Amino acid sequence: MAFGPIQLLVVGFEEGRFEGEILSELQRLREAEVIRIVDLLFLRCDEDGEVDVIEISDLPANEQRELGAIAGALIGYGAAGEDGALLGAVAGAEAPPSVWDEADELDLAEALEPGEAVALALIEHRWAIPLRGAIQRAGGRAIAESWIQPEDLVALGADVAAQMALLEEN
Repeated sequence: MAFGPIQLLVVGFEEGRFEGEILSELQRLREAEVIRIVDLLFLRCDEDGEVDVIEISDLPANEQRELGAIAGALIGYGAAGEDGALLGAVAGAEAPPSVWDEADELDLAEALEPGEAVALALIEHRWAIPLRGAIQRAGGRAIAESWIQPEDLVALGADVAAQMALLEEN
């Protein structure tokens, strides 16, 4: 099975007002096969300090094992070459289905103040699978990729203004 690029998204909420809008949008994107949720972990601390945990994954068990084997092989290869890749693939295929374990949940829960919440999501971008294939068939490979945030564009504008001011001074 072909997998699309996977993005790690971490979102913090102070005084979150959850009315289902985020889950509705995720569901819309899932139904349109734009994305797939590899693993989503959501923790919310209520006003009494009690923590609610929700975990969601769209991957069936066989695909969780396959993706685990791929990730494990890549990590193993980076750590110890071809021998490491084989060991990593086996370990990744046998790993539990969730990326996050109880220790991760406890660490996150302890960091939350009453009224706060955090979501960690591994999102597979299904729309990119045909594009990735076309790039590979053409002999290309990604050299760099990045998500550009609005703050990045604001910073770019400030840099341009500073450079223009220096040019005007000279």
